[in-house]
Amino acid sequence: MNLRLPQRTLSWPSRGRTMGILNINHDSFSGDGKVDHNWANLRAQEMIGEGADFIDVGAESARTNREAISITEEIERFAGFCERWPDIIANSQPRDQEQVWPPVLSLNTWRTEVVSEVLSMGAELINDMSGLPDDRNASLCAEHDAALLVMHSVGAPKQDHSHVRWENILQSMKDFFSEKITQCLRAGLSEEQIVLDPGFGFAKQPADDLTVLANLTELTCFHRPILLPVGRKGFIGETLEIEEPCERDAATLACVAAGHSRGGAIYRVHEVKGCHEALKSLAAIAPQKKVT
Repeated sequence: MNLRLPQRTLSWPSRGRTMGILNINHDSFSGDGKVDHNWANLRAQEMIGEGADFIDVGAESARTNREAISITEEIERFAGFCERWPDIIANSQPRDQEQVWPPVLSLNTWRTEVVSEVLSMGAELINDMSGLPDDRNASLCAEHDAALLVMHSVGAPKQDHSHVRWENILQSMKDFFSEKITQCLRAGLSEEQIVLDPGFGFAKQPADDLTVLANLTELTCFHRPILLPVGRKGFIGETLEIEEPCERDAATLACVAAGHSRGGAIYRVHEVKGCHEALKSLAAIAPQKKVT
């Protein structure tokens, strides 16, 4: 199973891949973001040194109780980081020989006007939480030969969808991904440019998230890398009654282990060092089976 990027291809089976979260905003739910590019540069270098295979940069919080920033502001935040990306890589070293090098630059955005601009800034992957209401972002990625992450959700981003209930979350998710993969192919992407994300916490109840994680193997039918955004998620907090997100890292690693045994490929987390070490240990204990 391959993931084709603009100038290289990643392949599985391999050790699970760690995606480090870098929030260039003031209102991340986890409280670990800053609108400060000097800080962001150092944090990116730190995560790379801890073993990050992907750096996922977000300029706007997905929280529904925060106003959206302007398109101009979002682009400027990305530009301030991306122009420094070559220097960040030059000043970093891989933690081990299996780390993706250089790490994949993933930009977390969904507004088409922003996607159009940032694809020329070096983005290899667009992490799109919109659920692809139309073909535009897929078409833009196809034009730039970039990969696209498709996240399961309903409705417009940055709106509260906590009221949504699912009769059969897994079947609904499979129907959704089948439709969106077809949409991406129609827009000019190849299957090898698509990553799937079950969208934990988006238009789902904690029980839905747990059900999907427990039955993740059902999503391997698409033969695409599955990204699990398990870092400090709300379903962990509710399950363990841990209110502070920064205190959920140990349980996050339990979710990483669960994903590893069920077909996960990429793990989006705040605490990169622990995730890297967990995945390296899991690979030594129980290598993943080949996914064709």
